[in-house]
Amino acid sequence: MITDRFLRDRCNVILTHEERSRLETTIVKVDTIPARTTIVQAGEKLHQSTLLVEGLMCRYIDDHEGRRQLVAFHVPGDFVDLHGYPLKFLDHDVATLTPVTAAIVPHGALDAINRDEPTLARKLWYATLLDGAIHRAWLFRLGRLDAVGRVAHLLSETNLRLVSAGLSDGREFTLALTQNDLAEICGLTNVHVNRVMRQLREEKLCAFRSFKVEIYDPAGLARRGEFDPGYLYMADHDVSGSDDRLRYAL
Repeated sequence: MITDRFLRDRCNVILTHEERSRLETTIVKVDTIPARTTIVQAGEKLHQSTLLVEGLMCRYIDDHEGRRQLVAFHVPGDFVDLHGYPLKFLDHDVATLTPVTAAIVPHGALDAINRDEPTLARKLWYATLLDGAIHRAWLFRLGRLDAVGRVAHLLSETNLRLVSAGLSDGREFTLALTQNDLAEICGLTNVHVNRVMRQLREEKLCAFRSFKVEIYDPAGLARRGEFDPGYLYMADHDVSGSDDRLRYAL
């Protein structure tokens, strides 16, 4: 199923086979989109939303000098702009970071789900709430962590999000981002990102080479990034809030 990765392994929500099948019927086409393509511009009237099937996408805002700040980063299984369904236009742009496969869902089909299938509609709402939780962690990362902590937090978060999508074994995964992408995500310069990655490697926490991330010490990387996975609402991870809150239960 195209929707197999959507809301997979999350706390308090399970999409039944019937619900996934129903969601599949809302997809009118599956597009292959090149890397570095803007697919939604801020202020554009929206009539559809995008479920990311393969590849990486982002949401971003440009400053007055055209410098981009990423405000969200999306992995396979994310409903990238589901919040555009009630809003009807966005205050930010949406773009691909890599070549992607994306399923297109018209808002009329979401109207029918809201009308006829309230349980499934609540699960779609859950996805937007999860997106909001990730945004709050993003603000914490940029506002309170040093450069090394920001990158450590991002890699810890991305690892678990890819675990949920079945694309990481908890210690190694593919991440087709450039050093410039990491800089835009973490609010750093390219030079600073290079120094941070060297420091993480020297501290034997992780390495990032040729689009491959290898995490040597998941718990140590989480501690360095003050990463508590609770906001990801993962079904199979310790998010109990105990004294060992940073424990990676992989």
